[in-house]
Amino acid sequence: MQLNAPPASEKMQKCLRGFHDINRYWDKTHDTFAAKILPGEYYVTTNKEAIVTVLGSCVSACIRDKVFGIGGMNHFMLPINKNMSNVDISAMSNAGRYGNFAMEKMINDILKHGGTRENLEVKIFGGGRVLQNMQSLDIGNGNVNFVREYIRTENLNLVGEDVGDIFPRKVIFFPLTGKVRVKKLRQMHNRTILERENNYMSSLETQPSESDVELF
Repeated sequence: MQLNAPPASEKMQKCLRGFHDINRYWDKTHDTFAAKILPGEYYVTTNKEAIVTVLGSCVSACIRDKVFGIGGMNHFMLPINKNMSNVDISAMSNAGRYGNFAMEKMINDILKHGGTRENLEVKIFGGGRVLQNMQSLDIGNGNVNFVREYIRTENLNLVGEDVGDIFPRKVIFFPLTGKVRVKKLRQMHNRTILERENNYMSSLETQPSESDVELF
């Protein structure tokens, strides 16, 4: 991440309502403003900017309206049980940590801000086998299977993917053009990603969802 000040000619455009808590910065490498999302977050934009995240076993879907360039990226850790399909997701502030909520919320925001369903194209990333917890070895694969099935069921257009393997990934998505840059982080001496996902996984077991629905 490059945190240098932008050129005087560049001015950060306002983000859409509801995304003011997302960290946005000037990315000198790509000469653009960028929004960085963490596990459980998503971001939708109508601006000329990038969306960035780093994935281990988590999955991100990059979705855009290919005509108007409105798009977003999510970052989720777990799919959700099918018996949760009737839950009111607007009442759940932590909904983005679960796959079907993360997908539905983001798609709804893209459509609300001018996208059309028939123009949507999807690219998916992540799902690496990276967590150290022996009970969590299949989480990445489970996330990949979930998002593929979701895309198939919702009749969305999957146009690209880079999933699985054993390495974390840095993903940079440019919704206006649809371009995605992916870098596999093969040097595992930096354990920040693994520690963050392990800690996030542990928090899901105890963190309330702020609704009257018990998820676990």
